[in-house]
Amino acid sequence: DVQLQASGGGLVQAGGSLRLTCAASGFSFDDYSIGWSRQAPGKEREGVSCISSTDGSTYYADSVRGRFTLTSDNAKNTVYLQMNSLKPEDTAVYYCTTFLVCGLDEYDYSGQGTLVTVSS
Repeated sequence: DVQLQASGGGLVQAGGSLRLTCAASGFSFDDYSIGWSRQAPGKEREGVSCISSTDGSTYYADSVRGRFTLTSDNAKNTVYLQMNSLKPEDTAVYYCTTFLVCGLDEYDYSGQGTLVTVSS
């Protein structure tokens, strides 16, 4: 079974940083594009970043490009999202997610989510 265990969320002031970790099991990163999606209060879920299983390229949503960095440790089946220069609008539940296609909001599996709250 595919399992995605997210951790690392919390409360941070605007301008601060957090690092999210996703421990994945039950599949290979060669088979699924993996990354993070998020859902803010009252808003639809959106893709944040993912690593393509096809060519290894990394996708970032325009709203986070230049501030967030997605990396993976294939040996550990773990992905990390380093979030810098956080803004109040980054407040959301972040889900470790497998994507049908990186760059499109078409999700496959998702974990339980971790809450990120950015105070102004």
